[in-house]
Amino acid sequence: MMPYNPSGLFPSGRPPRPTYREPHPVGGASVAAGAIGTIAWLGLFGLLGRSLAGYAWWTLLAAGLAWLAALVLARYGDRGAAAGIAIVTAGGLSIVTAAVVTRWVTSGDWPLW
Repeated sequence: MMPYNPSGLFPSGRPPRPTYREPHPVGGASVAAGAIGTIAWLGLFGLLGRSLAGYAWWTLLAAGLAWLAALVLARYGDRGAAAGIAIVTAGGLSIVTAAVVTRWVTSGDWPLW
């Protein structure tokens, strides 16, 4: 028996419950690798479009394929790379949405049809 009650700031002994750690933690390098690869992927697909509509459709296709790859990586591969892919793909789709809406507002004509 201890003569005083410990404050808990410096615990002594074993923790009351086990601490579980993730077997494959997500690292910053894998997130960055997924992000850089996706920037190149979306950029190359975006260059295929000759107009705003073409750019938007090619980017939507590339984003769909990238998200499929992210789902597969999240389930069976590197979740960090999947997170980088998902983050950059969402940013790329935001850029396409802003471009399409800007053209739609300024011209009054929906640019994707």
